[in-house]
This record gives sequence, C-alpha cells and structure tokens, in this order.
Amino acid sequence: MPALYEIARADLKDKILGAWTGKAYGCMMGEPMEYRAQGEIYEGSLDIHPKAPTTWLHNEDDLYVNMALLEVVQEKGLDAVAEDFARVFRESKFMLWHANGQARQNIREGIPPHLSGHPFYNPHADDIDFQIECDFIGLICPGMPQKAGVIADRVGHIMNYGEGYYAGLFLASLYAAAFVEEDLMSMIAKASTSIPADCDYAAMLADLLAWYEREPNDWRWTWKRIEDTWNFDLCPWAKTDEGRFNIQGHFNGLYILMGLLYGKGDYIESISICTRCGQDTDSNVGNCGGILGALIGFNGLPESVKAELAPYMDRDYNFTSLSNNSASELCYQLALENIERSGGRVTEESVQIAVQPFTFEGSREQSFYNMEFVETYKAIDPAIQWHGDWNVDDVRKHQAGGEVVVSSSTPGDYAEVVFNGTCIYMQGNLHSNYGMIDIYIDDAFVQRRDMFIERQWDNCLQSTAVWITGLASCQHVLRVVISAEKNDHSTGTEVALGRVVSYLGLVAPLPEA
Repeated sequence: MPALYEIARADLKDKILGAWTGKAYGCMMGEPMEYRAQGEIYEGSLDIHPKAPTTWLHNEDDLYVNMALLEVVQEKGLDAVAEDFARVFRESKFMLWHANGQARQNIREGIPPHLSGHPFYNPHADDIDFQIECDFIGLICPGMPQKAGVIADRVGHIMNYGEGYYAGLFLASLYAAAFVEEDLMSMIAKASTSIPADCDYAAMLADLLAWYEREPNDWRWTWKRIEDTWNFDLCPWAKTDEGRFNIQGHFNGLYILMGLLYGKGDYIESISICTRCGQDTDSNVGNCGGILGALIGFNGLPESVKAELAPYMDRDYNFTSLSNNSASELCYQLALENIERSGGRVTEESVQIAVQPFTFEGSREQSFYNMEFVETYKAIDPAIQWHGDWNVDDVRKHQAGGEVVVSSSTPGDYAEVVFNGTCIYMQGNLHSNYGMIDIYIDDAFVQRRDMFIERQWDNCLQSTAVWITGLASCQHVLRVVISAEKNDHSTGTEVALGRVVSYLGLVAPLPEA
C-alpha cells in the first residue's frame, strides 16, 4: 500500500496559487535580461520593468503555452492523449520558437505528435521548451510522480526527446514533490530518481549537488564550474560568433536549481541568483519562482510580490481563457480528482495523497550520439552560393546585425553549399506567401518541403528548411531549389533561407512501428 500523506485542502490550494504567482513574478524579473548574459554572469539591475505587469506579462510564452495545455486537460480530462495536446501546436494563434516551433512545423507536415519532438525530425530535441511549460503537470499531480510521468510522456514528446524531455520530466516531478516534502533537498532527491540514472541530466545534477556541498555559500564558484564543465549546446542556433548561447533544457535547469539552493528559501534572493546565472532568464527564473512558490505557498511569498501582481491575478493570458487565479482553481480541482482516482481520499477539510514512488521505468532516450559542430555559415557567408535572383546583395547592404535570410520567388533558383559531416541543417522562414523547396544531397533528390504557413504565423524565422541526418562521414553538396509547385493556399512561390550548420555524429533512430 502506498503511504498516505495528509494535507489541508486550504494548504493544497495555497501551494498551487503560490506556484503560478511565483512563476509569473519570476518571469517578470528575468524577461529583460533574457540572453543578455551568455556564458557570463549578469551583473546589471534586477529591477522589474515598469511595463512588465501591465503590457508584457500576459503575453509571456512560458505562461500562455502552459495555460493552453492546461485548457486541454480542462476540456478532455486527466486522460487527454498526445493528439489532444498537439492541437495546441497545430491550431493556437500564438507564435512558437525552437523545439515548440519545430513541433508545430512537424505536426502541420503530418508527423505524428509522439514523434514531432524526435531528433530525426527535430534538431531542437534537447532544447528548453518542455521544461518551461511542464509546470501544470506537477501541479495537478501532487505527490503523484507516476501520474505526472504519464502526462509528461504525452506532452513532452510533442516538442522534445532525450535530455530535453527529461528536463521537463524532472521539473514536473519536483513540483509533485513540493506537496509531500518539507524541504528542497528532499524534493531534489526524490525528483532526481524520476529520470534515468545514466542520462546526462543526472550527471549534471550530481555535479551541482557535489559543488553545492563543497561551497554552499558561493554560488559564483559553482556557476563557473557548471560553465566550464557543461556549457555545450548542439542547437543549430547555438553555434554563433557571439557569446556562449545555450538553450538546452538540462543546462538551463541547473540554473533553476542554483537559484533554489543558494537562495536558501528566500524568494527574492532565489530568483535574483537565477537571473544572474544568465542564458534563458525569463524561463529559468519563472520555473525557479514557481517551484519555490509551490514549496512555501502563496502565503509565504513576499508581500511586495503579491501586491505588485494583485491587479493582474484575474487577467487571462493571451490566447487563453486562464489567469493566475482561474488556473490555480482549475489545477486545484484537477488535483482533487487525480488524488481520488489514484487511491487517495478527499474530505471536507483535507486530502490524503497516496504518494507514488519517484522512480523511472524504461530505457534511456538519447537524442544525439558523439555529435559535434563542423561548419556554421550565416546566410551571407560566401560559402553559400546563391544562383538566380536572390536578394543576397540587398541583404548584405542593409544588414543591421542579427540573423538574416535571403529570399527569391523565382522557381528554379537555388542555393548550394559544400559541407562536411553526417547531418546538415538549413534555416528557413515560413510565410503565407511562400512555396516549396526541393532538397538534393550530392545531386540526389532527398525530399520536398512546403514553406507555407497561415498568415497568423507569418515570419517564423527559426523554422527548418533542411534537416537531413545519417549521411556518410565525408564531404557533400547541399542544393536547395525553389519548386514550381506550391501549396494551394499559398499566395506565392517565394522562399527565404538562412544559416547552414553541419554536424558530425549520429541522431537517434526512429522507433520501430
């Protein structure tokens, strides 16, 4: 028989409200510094931007995607399946990026939801996306990590795989533990057994905890060791000339734990340390604030935090029907239902949770094997040869820095690049005016890709034009040709292409049907 853990219904509700409030305020602190510090400690001001609560917070993707996924459970119930959650990516009006954006592109191309996060289709498989939107899972599964794992599998594999998936699974388990454990170290110990013992994230967690034990009061010392040991990212957007960009879920997850550990239970100190760690600050600090909010509850949050958010607690997040208050009430009701369904008891004043074991079952997923960057070329690099009427000269003339794409609307125009390695990526844009491309490797036709998307999502500049893996380890030629064919819904045949990244190594094979 599982152990029963009793908690007052009022305390259960308070913890859920504390989590959403803590996450919202954390996002507000971290947003202005997002990726302003890459491979360095952020030393600037931590003041909340005056417009953050009034004009920005309700359009925070770390929250509106969470809410949209939670709405699926509201409509379909606790047994909602992957196809139900995939509707959020297929149909929701909001923009998505990295692994989420690739999941939308894949799903709309007909890739089934349980494979749309797989690295065979998704070069962002280890990115942060599932981690930033898994909060609702742990909040509706208090003390029930096995239940959380079932939902995590249905949601997390839509956009991630391997380490990217485990980053979200670990965090969902950490939330689940916050309801039945009294201290952070016990929560971490429990949640760490919810992921494979031999995965990279488990090794990173072990390092972090060992470094924390050695230097429990010097987070900067530990930050440096994390940076030197683990900051290597395979995302096609990571290999740039500027900074040490990292959008991996598990790497950024260490910064969440850095804030929690070194903050010593102080909410403001915790999210401040997490912000100073850098990289994807709004996401990391939101998760950090949410976990601590679940542990200490809404009543345990600083009065200044509650006062600043008070006018906005009933405001719905963009594209959804849920606010901090209504999402908290919904999670509370779903948690009660889940507790009863899972062998617990609900009385008028309290609940008894049948606490589930924090264990991982199954074999480890691994996205990439011995992968390393070989070459990275931005769109205007001379290594990419543009044949035809591409606007490359105009792009060079007007480039103001940052990422650019080169476009043409003439069928038959093509881009060509010589590369070395076993995998090749090329950036593309999606647009309602765009046509199709034909992709060739070493003069052999490989695939056709449709670059059309509905007008509401025009200019998805982080999209994929080419992701081909499993090539022989030698020199190859990539040629991307504008097709004369186009989607019936497209208003044109234009195509826009950008950076090219080649890799050496292997990608996980697709599972057998």
